[in-house]
Amino acid sequence: MKNSCLAALLLIMPAIPAAASGSAGEIQNLTGSGMGILALVLFVAAYGLVILEEKLHLRKSKPVIVAAGVIWILVAIAYQALGRPDHAHSAIIHNLTEYAELFLFLLAAMTYINAMEERNIFQSLRSWLVNKGFTLRTVFWLTGLLAFFISPVADNLTTALLMGAVAMAVGGSNTRFVVVACINIVVAANAGGAFSPFGDITTLMVWQKGKVEFFEFFAIFIPSAINWLIPAALMSMAVPKEQPSVSNGTVRMKLGSKRIMVLFLLTIVTAVSFHNFLHLPPAVGMMLGLGYLSFFSYWLKKKEHRLLSGDNPLDLTGHQHEAFDLFRKIAKAEWDTLLFFYGVILCVGGLGQFGYLAVTSNVMYNGLGHTAANVLVGILSAIVDNIPVMFAVLTMDPQMSHGQWLLVTLTAGVGGSLLSIGSAAGVALMGSARGVYTFGAHLKWTWAIALGYAASILAHLFLNANYFTH
Repeated sequence: MKNSCLAALLLIMPAIPAAASGSAGEIQNLTGSGMGILALVLFVAAYGLVILEEKLHLRKSKPVIVAAGVIWILVAIAYQALGRPDHAHSAIIHNLTEYAELFLFLLAAMTYINAMEERNIFQSLRSWLVNKGFTLRTVFWLTGLLAFFISPVADNLTTALLMGAVAMAVGGSNTRFVVVACINIVVAANAGGAFSPFGDITTLMVWQKGKVEFFEFFAIFIPSAINWLIPAALMSMAVPKEQPSVSNGTVRMKLGSKRIMVLFLLTIVTAVSFHNFLHLPPAVGMMLGLGYLSFFSYWLKKKEHRLLSGDNPLDLTGHQHEAFDLFRKIAKAEWDTLLFFYGVILCVGGLGQFGYLAVTSNVMYNGLGHTAANVLVGILSAIVDNIPVMFAVLTMDPQMSHGQWLLVTLTAGVGGSLLSIGSAAGVALMGSARGVYTFGAHLKWTWAIALGYAASILAHLFLNANYFTH
């Protein structure tokens, strides 16, 4: 009965290359089969819905989760027909392991960011910047500089939202300033995230795969800085030297905020140490760091319960609030984003089982050459999210020098700046500065961003020539 069902399902497929004699882990070229084509169509359709998220108000995780499940059904059926019923199981376990590492790492990082946000750390920085009375041009450069140096630790999305809020608070009704400031922040946040494993999902994936060691990422610091500085210098000419109005409101950090920042830095050190010295997944180190926060949150909760039960249950800002609760911070993690990664990793992994990644790798890396292919990856990441693009490259695993792996890390990280929809930072700012910072407004400065993109690649090829020999 089982074989009859498989035979009926395979009627929708063109002839599959007979390769049942292949090794247990060997991936067959099923790109021309009905199942393979259907899987590709499903992924393209799902990703089309992801791109239209803002218009449809459909969370991006939903279509890719469904597509992932269906694609793996097709993988299992196709390989059962080839007489290899266990292939899909072993293949999907590999993808799930990769996702689990990414998920746990990001969950710990997001919890720390949420904790720092709740302790008013970011709001305090924003208040300080707004109240300093800087000129618009100074604010333009300061928000860009801070975005470049905060994003390697706090990730480019959080950094862009923080600095974008500063730019909008200072700029007010000056839409011309807000537009260029937002573009500058997006470029700076993406560039800053490119030279740190903690700055972007793509750099994190490259680090966890062991393609680039932690301290080797800093080799692309100067190219990343060039990527931001060239368009920033060009855009700054459009920023007037006006003095904006100063706000009198101040925001003070809550109890324990500085200690949480220290714990976060200690967590980063722990994750790096786990990877470099113990050869354990960085995610395990991040979860140990989450343990640091959990014990500190116990003390903080007890302390604040005592303060709240006193005669004056107020925090340092003068506002009544509830005691710190770690699990509320975990609950506020970007679950849509975390589940989106699940869908993307399994979708791309499933397409890989049909042979699409092997074919693509051959066309790009053998046909175009490593440098041209890696430059193209950055341009593609401006149109398609850089996460599936980078995961596809890592799954293809082309034989490249360290210099080329650093190049693709750089291009995938900063290429999304070319368009406003090309990075999480750009999409987030389009939402918070709705109607002011738009796709069209960003597109007017794409030429300047493209100059920075090209210059950063040339700088890497010149400055890091030694990495291309091994």
